[in-house]
Amino acid sequence: MKARPEKELNRWHRIRKDERYKAELFLREREKYCVGASWRFLNMKESRDHIWYMPEAGGGISALLIHNRQSLFPVFGNNSQIPAPRFLNRFLCKVFIHAIQGLREDAERLEVLMEDQGYYAAERIEYVLMNLDSNVSPVTRAGPSGLILRPPLPKDEDNLWALQSAYEREEVLPANANLDPAVVRLNIQNILKKEQVLVAELDGQIVGKINTSAESFTRYQIGGVYVRQDCRNLGIGSKMTAAFAEGLLARGKGLSLFVKKRNAAACKVYRKIGFSVTADYRITYY
Repeated sequence: MKARPEKELNRWHRIRKDERYKAELFLREREKYCVGASWRFLNMKESRDHIWYMPEAGGGISALLIHNRQSLFPVFGNNSQIPAPRFLNRFLCKVFIHAIQGLREDAERLEVLMEDQGYYAAERIEYVLMNLDSNVSPVTRAGPSGLILRPPLPKDEDNLWALQSAYEREEVLPANANLDPAVVRLNIQNILKKEQVLVAELDGQIVGKINTSAESFTRYQIGGVYVRQDCRNLGIGSKMTAAFAEGLLARGKGLSLFVKKRNAAACKVYRKIGFSVTADYRITYY
């Protein structure tokens, strides 16, 4: 890697196409902490999305800031001194930012920089980031008799739309946000088209679902885990998640997820299956 002149080291740069390989190397080294950001990097559109980076003296990268749609994904690594991006004021005048997502300490640093530009957070949601890279631990609770775990069928879309709507109300939407049924319909259609999905069926009814929400270089991110409220505490979530995780691990990739800190029951299920806590994670809404 070609070394950067000293005067260019302490400022942000818009990444060029011939520098993208350096961003990939940087993300791969930190992949367990930034599957979502890595997925955005792999699927970015040049006409819409942006990547900025802080260079290292040896020609590498010490920090990344990824813009995808209406979100910013900071990946600051061990860089504790992040200079204010000169471009940020001009950028925020042109592009609306709905959320910041990343490790808590990275999100906090970016929040401060956003506040300097007059952007103040409306809500912060704290999560636990968890990872799994080995065989799934056995689930001692078998779940209710007659429980069927299977891939979704085309006829399941309406039932999955109902579950996705409930999931987004409970786990995704910030406070005081309204659920748009048409947006949820589009979300579940995209999930069924692009992601790995497993459904839980009991007595002929779909009572739970789980899906991937991102795929990076060597990892899947699990999301959308939901069991109907009247079917909880029966072991459905544990059995469904364990089976899904085992199937994904068999594909040769590790697993990541983040779960709300206040959701103690879900954290317990994931630990029981074999996930370990990696870091604190945050989504900040504007």
